[in-house]
Amino acid sequence: MTDTILAGAPAATRRLLVLLTVCLAAAAMPLAFTGPAVALPAISQALGSSPVALNWVTNAFMLAFGSSLMASGSLADGYGRKRLFLVGVAGFALISLALAAAPDIIWFDLLRAAQGAAAAVAFSAGMASLAQEFDGASRLRAFSFVGTSFGIGLAFGPIAAGAMIEGFGWPAIFILVVALALMAFTLGAVVMRESRDPDARGLDWPGALSFTAALSLFTFGVLQAPESGWSDPFVIALLLAGAAIFALFCAIENRVARPMLDLSLFRYPRFVGVQLLAAAPAYAFVVLLILLPIRFIGIEGMTEIAAGRMMIALSAPLLVLPIASGLLVRWLKPSTICATGLVISAAGLLWLSFVPAGEASIAVLAPLAVIGTGISLPWGLMDGLAVSVVPTERAGMATGIFSTTRVAGEGVALAVVNAVLSGLTATALAAPDASPAAQRLVTGDLAGAAALLPQLDHAALIHGYAGAFALLLVLLAAITLLTALVIFLFLGKSGPT
Repeated sequence: MTDTILAGAPAATRRLLVLLTVCLAAAAMPLAFTGPAVALPAISQALGSSPVALNWVTNAFMLAFGSSLMASGSLADGYGRKRLFLVGVAGFALISLALAAAPDIIWFDLLRAAQGAAAAVAFSAGMASLAQEFDGASRLRAFSFVGTSFGIGLAFGPIAAGAMIEGFGWPAIFILVVALALMAFTLGAVVMRESRDPDARGLDWPGALSFTAALSLFTFGVLQAPESGWSDPFVIALLLAGAAIFALFCAIENRVARPMLDLSLFRYPRFVGVQLLAAAPAYAFVVLLILLPIRFIGIEGMTEIAAGRMMIALSAPLLVLPIASGLLVRWLKPSTICATGLVISAAGLLWLSFVPAGEASIAVLAPLAVIGTGISLPWGLMDGLAVSVVPTERAGMATGIFSTTRVAGEGVALAVVNAVLSGLTATALAAPDASPAAQRLVTGDLAGAAALLPQLDHAALIHGYAGAFALLLVLLAAITLLTALVIFLFLGKSGPT
């Protein structure tokens, strides 16, 4: 039936409609990421939770998304990219509806993990389908449009979530997500064509399971550390088990004939540079999408919709600049564009460190805009560079590897940054047994922190948090600068990739 509908349609028109389909799905995913961040204080009040359970609201989604991407790419190559895209989008929509009716925080976290897995299937299959429809410079431009679609979701996600929370309550944040997913499903069913890798041999189950287990255990250990302490035997066991299983994963991938992750690619500097580029936005940009709404709402006392407005300064550049960077490659090398963008982001992070937390101030808007502008330059090139390092028929694997590095990096970065911020805040509070109160502050629960440390007033608590937040930003700026240098050197090299 689909073939009949499209029989008279020009090939170029059908390709553009496929691009629109993937862009609709791509816009829905950041909404699912940023919306719960804005709603976190409201979710905490409605469902009740510990700081660790609240951190899993974000990390469950990112962990499942990141750990499922490589497997999803392999499944898409083997069983059909259109089929997997439709299954993923449909599952994403249904689980989003279920989240609105979650009875408690445990169910909410479990459903967030399922939502992340469905998003991974849709994303990997959709990007692999695009790689079959476009090639050369047109592929790079198509992927830059996908990057812009992510920007739309990031830019309007916080303000849309804030408006829905104030008007209808936190469950309403998933309405727009479901609407975009349903539009992507309907259009994809009509315009996408089925494709697969003829040499695919099915999913590497041992590799997929060992990678997921390693990433899950490591993230769990990092999230548990602020509450139990880094020297706690349970935390140490989690981290060691994660490392051991990751070593097992590498051994498995070196032995299978058709690995989910071809480790031999890491011999090439350009491939390594692309993976570093994938991870860079995690600590230069993505962590702020979670930390800043918590700071604005929980620490500075803004409403959800006011916090959403503030976040537009950070993410609005992604509406335009990813497309612009796709055009700049006509005159500048991708390595130059990407490294320059990261240097700009580092400057914005350092600038933001001088704006004290605790006061609702428009002084944050300019540094946020600088950070968003910087990260937008590599954002439009990343996905196109990812699929350029392997043959077209392995596009699902390439997208899976790159996206896994990006999303798993984001999940790990969020866990590590939360742990670091908790530790820095506990030190800054300079009070006996300050760690539980610090964890409450990091999740935006100022009242809960005050109850745990009655000897400190709100001003002292906020001052401790502000100092820790500023130091964290300086650390993130330094890491971003170092990454920019390495990416410039590695991506500028020539070679088989």
